[in-house]
Amino acid sequence: MHQTSNEFAPASQGELQRFVQENNSGERLAIYPVGGRTSLNFGRAATRPGSLVSLAKLTQTVDYPVRDMTITVEAGIRMDELAALLREQGQQLPIDVAQSNRATLGGVVATNASGPRRYGLGTMRDYVIGLTAIDAAGRMFHSGGRVVKNVAGYDLCKLMVGSLGSLAIITQLTLKLKPLPESTVLLWTPFNTFAEIDSALNDLQESSARPVVLDVLNTSAAKHVSAEARQDLPCDGPVLVIGLEGTARETAWQVEKLKDELHRKQPGEIVVTEDEPATRLLQALTEFPTASDAPLTFQAGLLPSKTLQFIEQATSQNIAVQSHAGDGLVIGHLPDMASSVEQVVELLKPLRELACNGRGNLVVLNCDADWAKDLPIMGEPEPGWPLMQQLKKALDPHNILNPGRFVFCEST
Repeated sequence: MHQTSNEFAPASQGELQRFVQENNSGERLAIYPVGGRTSLNFGRAATRPGSLVSLAKLTQTVDYPVRDMTITVEAGIRMDELAALLREQGQQLPIDVAQSNRATLGGVVATNASGPRRYGLGTMRDYVIGLTAIDAAGRMFHSGGRVVKNVAGYDLCKLMVGSLGSLAIITQLTLKLKPLPESTVLLWTPFNTFAEIDSALNDLQESSARPVVLDVLNTSAAKHVSAEARQDLPCDGPVLVIGLEGTARETAWQVEKLKDELHRKQPGEIVVTEDEPATRLLQALTEFPTASDAPLTFQAGLLPSKTLQFIEQATSQNIAVQSHAGDGLVIGHLPDMASSVEQVVELLKPLRELACNGRGNLVVLNCDADWAKDLPIMGEPEPGWPLMQQLKKALDPHNILNPGRFVFCEST
């Protein structure tokens, strides 16, 4: 992120509201909200000088009615702190987030971050049931949750998720929760070819097992994940990772069912990990998008039926790839040989074409700041962008919040 000249860290939501109100009645400088600063390289570069507003001090638990399986907390709470709080009550927010010791809840909502368990357990849009936010004029509003009030006819709970803080500053969130599972099991299943994995994935659609994780790794990614999990796992070919959660009885039954179904596809050795090793493996899968010094990291979203074709193309270009295959999401780290923006453009071109042909898109999650201005960081224009631009004008007519960072044209 560029163009920021000073930083403000309010100690309360009221203090933040007053700051935004004063800014709106004065110079109307740009405001750049931040949380744990784990995703500052995601999105376009800031286009105007302004203030970095840190929500790191907004960490209070406002309400936690345990029996209702909901919690209301301020947006600056770190994800690992939230997880520890919920764990004491046998509950969880099942969103897998890289760098959870730094990432804040508000930042995760603003970027719509998720991980391997999104296949079976969903994303932030499935768990945010209420929020409080402050718009660019300093007006505090509520949506969903305790106060059922949508602004200007929009369902802002849904729209704020993934908006990169460009519509309003999220200060407080109400979330629905799930119980912690008694048992977590991951099956590490190597295959000889991506075609075999594709066939196995198709068959899994008819399985009576109910996975929460369906990840595909090419050999480079598999070796990285195995090492990060501190496990000696077979990595001689592409790998299908299947995750299960539930009671011990439920997961044991599903493991046997899946082993029987997968053996018909003649995979390599199926390694079953449980308990602490399974937790380490899930964490390694979660950290993959950020656990690399690659010159560029991208994320592609496309039809699940087109995912394996995309992975094969990326693998042929020596790109380490992880896919949440059941959702059509692919994360890739470019090889070190990509040392110039021209080489990066050339490497991404066939992948971007495949993503767009698969009714999807390709965005850059992280790259050299000098390259960003020459790359389509947010991908190709999508049908929903004009609507988002209209909403931006309605909520932030002076383009104060995160100007230029998201999909909106810089107009003021």
